Amino acid sequence: MGVTVRVGEQDAYLARVGRAGMLLLPMITGIGEQVREWADELAGEGITALVWDPFKGRSTDDSSRDELGALLRKLDDEQALAEQTELLDHLFGELGCNKVGVIGWCLGGRFAFLLAARDHRVASVVAFHPTVPSDLPPHHTYDAIAEAGAITAPVLVSYPSADAAVPNADFEALQTVLQARPTGATFTQYFPGADHGFSDKSRHDKDVNADAFRLAWPQALAFLRSTTH
Repeated sequence: MGVTVRVGEQDAYLARVGRAGMLLLPMITGIGEQVREWADELAGEGITALVWDPFKGRSTDDSSRDELGALLRKLDDEQALAEQTELLDHLFGELGCNKVGVIGWCLGGRFAFLLAARDHRVASVVAFHPTVPSDLPPHHTYDAIAEAGAITAPVLVSYPSADAAVPNADFEALQTVLQARPTGATFTQYFPGADHGFSDKSRHDKDVNADAFRLAWPQALAFLRSTTH
């Protein structure tokens, strides 16, 4: 089981085991129960997991998704990336990790691309149903599709065909950018009929989402083992 730790001026969730590391960037749930379970599972795989807190203590443990959605629309890209970089520094520094990857879901998937494009210490990138619409909402300062071309690490991206937040054309544009990189392999998971956020247990009442996650997650774990150990 992990613990809440203080890193600079921010709190984070830490499940610590060894020299391989992952920075986890949550979805709309914040550091809710499910994200903590994923962090603990990564620790069980021998990977130290540190989780960024996008909503400063708020999560689906104590807040509605509508409330968290309102907080999401106030997120500042620059501040978020600065916080994530501080956590990356902490993984390499105080926690002594030799290799560190980043994994994100939805909004966190978008930030995984932006962070890895800026910081080439990142050993691997996993993005589950990343929220990367080409039609940028007001709180998106950066175009994650365009910036993904600067990532040098291997990338695994998991996309559901019924993603209402990111049209198929935008996913195809992302694929084109990723595959045009001069370095860094691209692994793609594509799930017909699955919804945006299919990893979220709250969406597993639909078999297509539950089935997609059951296929996607073991492949992601194998990718992380091969890129962070």
